[in-house]
Amino acid sequence: MLSHVSPEPSTTISPRRRTLAMAVLIGASFMDLFDVTIMQVALPSIRNDLHADAAQLEWIIAGYMLAFASMLITGGRLGDAIGRRRAFLIGVAGFTLASLAGACSPDADLLIVARVAQGLFAAVMVPQGLSTLQALYRPRERARVYGMFGAISGMAAVAGPILGGVLVSGDVAGLGWRSVLLINVPVGIVLLVLGRAYIPDTRDTEPADRDLIAVALSAGGVVAVLYPIVEGHTLGWPAWSWAVMAGGVVLLALFVVRQRAVARAGRAPLLPGRLFANRGFSVGLVVQTVFQGSMNIVTLTLMLYVQSTLGYSALKAGMTILAFALGAFAGFAIAGPFARFGRHLMFVGALLQSTGTFVTLLIVLHEGAALTPWDIVAPLAVMGAGLSMLVMPLVEVALALVPVRWAGAASGVFATFQQLGAAVGIAVAGTTYFAVLGTDLAVPHAAHAFAVTAALGAAGYLIAAFASLALPNREQVLAHEEAVRAAIEAEEEGLSAI
Repeated sequence: MLSHVSPEPSTTISPRRRTLAMAVLIGASFMDLFDVTIMQVALPSIRNDLHADAAQLEWIIAGYMLAFASMLITGGRLGDAIGRRRAFLIGVAGFTLASLAGACSPDADLLIVARVAQGLFAAVMVPQGLSTLQALYRPRERARVYGMFGAISGMAAVAGPILGGVLVSGDVAGLGWRSVLLINVPVGIVLLVLGRAYIPDTRDTEPADRDLIAVALSAGGVVAVLYPIVEGHTLGWPAWSWAVMAGGVVLLALFVVRQRAVARAGRAPLLPGRLFANRGFSVGLVVQTVFQGSMNIVTLTLMLYVQSTLGYSALKAGMTILAFALGAFAGFAIAGPFARFGRHLMFVGALLQSTGTFVTLLIVLHEGAALTPWDIVAPLAVMGAGLSMLVMPLVEVALALVPVRWAGAASGVFATFQQLGAAVGIAVAGTTYFAVLGTDLAVPHAAHAFAVTAALGAAGYLIAAFASLALPNREQVLAHEEAVRAAIEAEEEGLSAI
């Protein structure tokens, strides 16, 4: 049946406009991921300036992630319903204003509120990127576009601590940590102007029902699952945290039941259940979640160790992972010509990340208090190169077999699992590191705590490596693209014959 297949918008806009639209959408994704990682090196400065306690510092990071993850599915479908350009502009405008409000916060509580607002508007902004790109480009063109999207996303994750260290330590105009939020304001204004000018308006031809109950179930379920993960280790994992998590699972199960009922009634659900029947998409979610969790475990624990134990400044801590960023840049150049190998390139990339992590923890154990950034340049560079090899093909392979009409929902789910992985990674990092560290703050004991925690990240990368082998191979992706192309041509011929 071909009634749902339609020629893609890429046939009606100029290549120049399409390229500029892609740049704006990728820029917004960069701003989001960059904003998550840049805050990590700013926390000590925020603690000193706003007299924030440990719980408040944790919520400055976690509040953003919880708000973001809870509304991503809804944000993706909102773009399908009201138009992706409109939703994108609303998200960028709100994110920019929330960044300004956060930079002006007089205390930690108001900063947390601003970070939650950032997360909510980011949940509207970010899903429009992948869904619009999927609607703008034909299947055979998406490998290059998704590769660029993944590459930029990876660079944002490693660039955040570096630029954050420069801004905080440089104390630009006496702004200190506030500069890491203010930097979003000019970037957001540029994205608004260019987005309005160049992003074409696309939307789902079968928009989901405006089901507020489904929205509440999905958002409540995600928050109920993530909140105990983020807070549990700080509170000692009380019984209520497990009860809340179980309740979240129940809410998500009810959400699935309701979505199936909506589909049986012939209406468009908020989240098409058939998405998860797509093996490539489901396996891609596993790889995305485990990879994001592992990366956050390793990077956050490394930042904790060098700043809290070795006394590195924000700048020196950020520069410590410069080799990671340089390795990622080199990896993008190397991986580009080999992107066609898809899952096999991802397998190699995840193995490199695991190997680099393992070597790093061995060096930290050996060097102890004498550790310098130069000691871990090589393994961090290997980890960066592995990052590039993993993320460049990931989006394309995971979304390759997803119908365009579900682009918004798929993008929202994919980004939700990205945040889920990050939240779990941060929780695992904090729980494991401080549990092993205990009250003995001596360097050898802290190095041991880092090694144990980083080993979990290395194991996670191995899981991602072997899971990636279950993704669709190149022949399956090409066969799907050919089937879509044939369906479009057949429909066009049918229309011309009328």
